[in-house]
Amino acid sequence: MSARLSRGAHSVAGQVFALQAVIVLLLITAAALALVFQARFDSQRDARNRSLAAAEAFAHAPGLPEALMSHDPTAALQPLAEAARRASGLDFIAVMDLRGVRYTDSRPELIGKRASDISRAVAGESFTQVFKGQPSDAVRAVVPVRNADGEVIGLVGTGIEVENVSHAVEAQLPLLVGATAGGLLLGTAGAALVSRRLLHQTRGLGAAEMTRMNEHHEAVLHAVREGVLIIGNDQRLILANDEARRLLDLPQDAEERHVGDLGLDPRTTELLASGRVVTDHVHLAGDRLLAVNVRPTMAYAGRPAGRVVTLRDSTELASVSGRAEVARSRLQLLYDAGVRIGTTLDVARTAEELSEVAVPRFADFVTVELLEPVLRGDEPSRGGVYTEMRRAAISGIRSDSPLQPVGDLIRFEVPTAPMAAALDAGHAVLAADLNAAMGWRAQDSQGTRVALEYGLHSLISVPLQARGVVLGMANFWRADTPEPFDGEDLSFAEELGARAAVSIDNARRFTREHAMAVTLQRSLLPRVLPDQSAVDVAYRYLPAGVGVGGDWFDVIQLPGARVALVVGDVVGHGVHAAATMGRLRTAVHNFSTLDLPPDELLGHLDELINRIDQDEAGGTGTADGSAEGNGNGSGGGGEDAEPDGRAERASSVTGATCLYAVYDPVSGRCRMASAGHPGPALIRPDGRVEFPELPAGIPLGVGGMPFEAVEFELPEGSRLVLFTDGLVEDRDRDFDSGLRLLAETLSRPGRSPEEACSDVLATMLFPVPSDDIALLVADTRRLEADRIAEWEVPVEHSAVSRVRNAGSAQLVEWGLEDIAFTAELILSELVTNAIRYGSAPVGVRLIRDRSLICEVSDGSSTSPHLRYAATTDEGGRGLFLVAQYAERWGTRYTDRGKVIWAELPLTGGAEPQPPAPLDLEALEDLAW
Repeated sequence: MSARLSRGAHSVAGQVFALQAVIVLLLITAAALALVFQARFDSQRDARNRSLAAAEAFAHAPGLPEALMSHDPTAALQPLAEAARRASGLDFIAVMDLRGVRYTDSRPELIGKRASDISRAVAGESFTQVFKGQPSDAVRAVVPVRNADGEVIGLVGTGIEVENVSHAVEAQLPLLVGATAGGLLLGTAGAALVSRRLLHQTRGLGAAEMTRMNEHHEAVLHAVREGVLIIGNDQRLILANDEARRLLDLPQDAEERHVGDLGLDPRTTELLASGRVVTDHVHLAGDRLLAVNVRPTMAYAGRPAGRVVTLRDSTELASVSGRAEVARSRLQLLYDAGVRIGTTLDVARTAEELSEVAVPRFADFVTVELLEPVLRGDEPSRGGVYTEMRRAAISGIRSDSPLQPVGDLIRFEVPTAPMAAALDAGHAVLAADLNAAMGWRAQDSQGTRVALEYGLHSLISVPLQARGVVLGMANFWRADTPEPFDGEDLSFAEELGARAAVSIDNARRFTREHAMAVTLQRSLLPRVLPDQSAVDVAYRYLPAGVGVGGDWFDVIQLPGARVALVVGDVVGHGVHAAATMGRLRTAVHNFSTLDLPPDELLGHLDELINRIDQDEAGGTGTADGSAEGNGNGSGGGGEDAEPDGRAERASSVTGATCLYAVYDPVSGRCRMASAGHPGPALIRPDGRVEFPELPAGIPLGVGGMPFEAVEFELPEGSRLVLFTDGLVEDRDRDFDSGLRLLAETLSRPGRSPEEACSDVLATMLFPVPSDDIALLVADTRRLEADRIAEWEVPVEHSAVSRVRNAGSAQLVEWGLEDIAFTAELILSELVTNAIRYGSAPVGVRLIRDRSLICEVSDGSSTSPHLRYAATTDEGGRGLFLVAQYAERWGTRYTDRGKVIWAELPLTGGAEPQPPAPLDLEALEDLAW
């Protein structure tokens, strides 16, 4: 507590309090003394006035002159004088003659005695005075008494003793003391309040500390390397430190002057007078570059707010900041190059991206030349001297450059030219001044002269190398930029070229693989569709924008004028996906020759894929079943790895999907099954678009689950649209939205299959499809009834001749007499076989399509086999004859048995010419 009091006593607040207390004490004391003297003066003045007034009144009282002239003035006047004294509150009233002898007095013992100092009154003058002498000190007044003629005949003296006057003053002293004490207390309390506030503001600091703090404040304010201005709301400068005076070149008497009168340039004056808040505003003041901050000050005591301005000289930092900004922009450019170069895996486009990313942030013009093999996707040769390249890209700040256009052959024949020197050295070469680059000028004197006149003045040539192989050359030119390239630019250009070279090499290798995959895929897809009457077909196939996938389609002609429609999709891209697609398509063709139902065909295909996967897994693994490594434990490819970073190898086929549909134009029925593939779109003759629901099937290669087929009848004029999922879905569109859009597109009436394909692609195609697209549009047809003949055959040998005769008559009706003999021969053999070895019911159907189709059905599932009969065999030659005379023949199974069919051309060119006429009746006895 004592320490706190001591600190408070020695603080500025304590000293101020002590000084204020002393001042209050002195002021109140002086005021009290003044009041005392004033009271005494007022008492004496009051005593003079009362005395004079009483003396004047008594001197002019009626009868006073007569009483003075009487023989006993004392007896006449004493009672009157005493009465008047008591009435006026005076201490004495004395009537005197001209010699000063008293006739009356408040003290009887003084009657008859002379008063002193009355000469002025004898002379006729009335006066007052403080009389000191006998009988007592008093404040008296002496007035002459005149007769009727105006002559002085006596004197009247009145007064109050000084002692009584002092008593009057002393009676006021208690009030005066009380007022003095109250004033002292109020003054002290006010000083205490002021001191307390000051103590809070100064935080108890003493005078020395306050002085030191002020010195520090002044030192910091004027020594800091940042200018400080305080400007009032009236636009007058309140304070400016030394740095602000230096930066703005302010006059010595700048403070308290208006901002507009400081002699500053208009822009600086406007900034200081505007009052707007700015942060790190770069401002040019004279030849200095200043960073300016303006902040408002808080309003105080009702005064409006001003503002504080700080100024920092950034002129010296400008060059450093500029270099830092250049470095930052270079890093940003390298980042942008990594993002923008190599987005399409196209060699030419990658070269264009390199030229575009460097203009105008690094160079005014950029040209990129590539070797011819690189443009084709081939591997360039290692080593050697490169004397010519093909210009692949050019970009510039203007389109009218003097540089050779894209596609021109660029030659590097002068070894000292920057391009040739860079290729020979294997690193970037700088030609800071093209006027002095004699090798470059000698390479093409006319062209370089035009380039120099155009303004090209600086060049950096960078060889594009990847994996130690030269791919091409990048040249960075400056024309409008006045600064030439320097050493730092050389390092940056080399880094930019190295990054671009990797992207170009990846694009080159992708181009090679893409070309191989496209070639393989095109060779595996159907080149022409079979000539058939069941459907009118149009198709489209579009490979993915990046990489070739494994989508495929097919139209397979089946016996009985039927047709199979197939679409499939192999997951993945590249050569392997294309090869896998070819294997699956071949397998579907092989299985279709067995004339299997769609669900059974997909089952056989699934089993085949499982077997292929098992064989390839066993062939690519090591003895312990693990995959082969590359000898270094990394498992990655070496320097010649494929663009995706892995050596190409066989992989699993699992993930392939397939939709297989069989349409019969005779019955108009369509049977289909799906292995994880989207179902078709069905467009009814009235234009309604449907998506028939198919039983959900698992993708091929998963195994373990059977496939299920669905069959429905298609009205004549219906349209089937088969497609792969790449048509309807992508990253920006889901499958359901794609189906809705496809339905809207297919609902347009009166469009042919070719027009429908064009409509679908125009509406559905993505700018850069990420997956292959296979589209197959098939308009179904129905065979006319007059092109079909059917008979039910009794299970008896005599029925063979009747069927043969009926068939011969039908052929004559169709105008097919040229092939009647062959048809009768085949028909007899097939019917005989059905009756002898089959079971009821037996039926015969002739179909006149692009060929004559003979079908014999029975209820047995036993299939005949073609063989050579021995000379001792009694039978076995009938099927051989059918195989010899028919164009095609085969067996297909139905739900209730089998159908043996044979096809004959509609012309007679294939009719057999036997050496001797055959007895068709005898052929009936030939065994199979």
